[in-house]
Amino acid sequence: MFLLQTARIPTCQNACVAMTDHPRRFVIAVVEDDPGMLDSIESLLNSADYAVRLFPTATALLESGAHTEIDCLISDVAMPLMDGFELARAVQAARPALPVIFVTGRPDLLRRSRLDGLGQYRVFKKPFHGQELLTAITVMVKSPRPRAPRS
Repeated sequence: MFLLQTARIPTCQNACVAMTDHPRRFVIAVVEDDPGMLDSIESLLNSADYAVRLFPTATALLESGAHTEIDCLISDVAMPLMDGFELARAVQAARPALPVIFVTGRPDLLRRSRLDGLGQYRVFKKPFHGQELLTAITVMVKSPRPRAPRS
């Protein structure tokens, strides 16, 4: 059961935010070739009120153009054709400050050299705790990031 608390809000003289105004939802892209894992992560993110964009391959994300509108990328590491590291580099070439979270069932693929040169990132080994992933996302999307230089 949820309890709704009401509070008396003082009247504003100047600019006020209406009670019906809501902050923009953060958009999280998830790239995962395992449909079951993709569904699980989607459910977890929806439960935390994130806007979720799902992609079964790295190419699908890049071709969609959605990488220009997302606030965080969650990607599997071991995927056919383009792995998560290649995807992160491609996305961060256009969006250098975009936070990336890698999820992997193959920790042997996490050589330090593969992670060099990436911007803000975190790594989660499968299986992982959902609350830990949500905490990492919250910290990453709310932390100040430098703006990309204008061309």
